[in-house]
Amino acid sequence: MLGDFGARDPYPAEIESNFGEKVLTSGDTEHKILIPNIAALSLSTQECTPLDPSQPPITKQVAQQHLRKVIGWRLVEDEGTGILRLQCLWKLKDYKSGIELINRIYDVAATIECYPDLRLEPPNQVSAQVYTPSIGGLSMNDFILAAKIDNIKTSDLVPRRRAWA
Repeated sequence: MLGDFGARDPYPAEIESNFGEKVLTSGDTEHKILIPNIAALSLSTQECTPLDPSQPPITKQVAQQHLRKVIGWRLVEDEGTGILRLQCLWKLKDYKSGIELINRIYDVAATIECYPDLRLEPPNQVSAQVYTPSIGGLSMNDFILAAKIDNIKTSDLVPRRRAWA
């Protein structure tokens, strides 16, 4: 998925120190670094896959690694059941903006048939929780959905920040 990662070319100081004499390889080896493109790293370009209910949920360590790929989301653990969920909170201009954001999230979620738990909290906040109830925790599909929600345009819904001169 990410491509091959190779070795780097040596620095001039390393060449001068004859470090190659201590390395067990051929001196004329071609060194090539292939850098993964953004599309390979982006969860929002991936598609959700059907899940088997017997599949175990993602562990907390794996979830924390994937959490770096979704902006503004955090891991929350249900105190009673221990189920991990992704949660995000938006503070918006007003109540009407909250309803508009929920509609935009629904439009994205409907295309992949994966629906978050959305709540409009008066006067102007929307919270979303994402997890897969059929497996009792988080799956890769939840992170894909969170990344797709991150791509929703919200600049017209959030309060304008005042710039002081």
